[in-house]
Amino acid sequence: MVFNRDFNRDPFIVIWELTRACQLNCLHCRAEAQYKRDPRELTFEEGKVLIDQIKELNNPMLVFTGGDPLEREDVFDIAKYAVDKGVRVSMTPSATPNVTKEAIQKAKEVGLSRWAFSLDGPTAEIHDHFRGTNGSFALTMERIKYLHELEIPIQINTVISRYNIDHLEEMAKLVEELDCVLWSVFFLVPTGRGQTSDMISPVQHEQVFTWLYKLSKRVPFDIKTTAGQHYRRVVIQQKKREAKEQPTEIQYLDALTQQGLTGSIDGLGRAPKGVNDGNGFIFISHIGDVYPSGLLPIKVGNVREQTLGEIYRESPVLKALRDPDQYKGKCGVCEFRHVCGGSRSRAYAMTGDYLESEPFCVYVPKALRKKEETVPVQQ
Repeated sequence: MVFNRDFNRDPFIVIWELTRACQLNCLHCRAEAQYKRDPRELTFEEGKVLIDQIKELNNPMLVFTGGDPLEREDVFDIAKYAVDKGVRVSMTPSATPNVTKEAIQKAKEVGLSRWAFSLDGPTAEIHDHFRGTNGSFALTMERIKYLHELEIPIQINTVISRYNIDHLEEMAKLVEELDCVLWSVFFLVPTGRGQTSDMISPVQHEQVFTWLYKLSKRVPFDIKTTAGQHYRRVVIQQKKREAKEQPTEIQYLDALTQQGLTGSIDGLGRAPKGVNDGNGFIFISHIGDVYPSGLLPIKVGNVREQTLGEIYRESPVLKALRDPDQYKGKCGVCEFRHVCGGSRSRAYAMTGDYLESEPFCVYVPKALRKKEETVPVQQ
């Protein structure tokens, strides 16, 4: 059962980077993907062992990513093994000629729960620039038609950056027109090819969060954020304002499981509490290295040397990430730290310390406001 989960023991979601090979050249690519596969990739047999270990961690969700997972000829054999084990699997392939109708049909036959495509702008001009490949937008739109024909649920992933910040209403309209079940909104973290200069400002983060909340109340698709943990705070604050009451305890589950925020149409539900890097979330690279997430490049182990369970439960780095009381600066005293906690990957990318405050959050915690109020005025 998804909701019966202790993040200190079991992750809510596992991301496995099957390969770093990809035909695209995206500006923000976390993986700094290459055109050719790495001979050191986990083999099919090693993948089966890994899937067995994943299933033992209270059967979290499993997402195949890359690079482009379809660059591996055995991707559907790996998926079938996982599905036959009872693991809920989704995939985020790149929109390349690899995504044939036959490939999508095969995905449906093996039982993939959902297919996710990236769309980073409502037009070819914006999307293709961001993806570094002409024709990517047109190809993505065509492949989405295939998914509809085969009745596979579609998720759209969008990276918010300075390139598309002024086109979000158009993006939301497109996601609705494409009849998607989920819009997964990523907030850029400057790692891999991602550049600080491409990020939106802290104030713009807050504005987008507020806009997303209002959007969630009027659209038929679910909305979730990645590397935008402070969206949870905004949702809770908005709901409190609507209720015109100030409960002493932050009711995260009540706030985030209503009004277009529950993604359960295909069994891929929402976490009952705040997932963060290494806290309910774990990432396995193409060569078996384990990281708190794909955006937080601190290696905590390798599945060729230890089981995933041992790494997830025993790593000192992961234990620290799962303890918001160890966070520094304003995140460490924020009343929302156990439901938000800020992006640990962005904190690391901007400060070099994964326990530092979320540098792109404008909120001032109550504890700091009270402290400011009690400072005596100098005569």
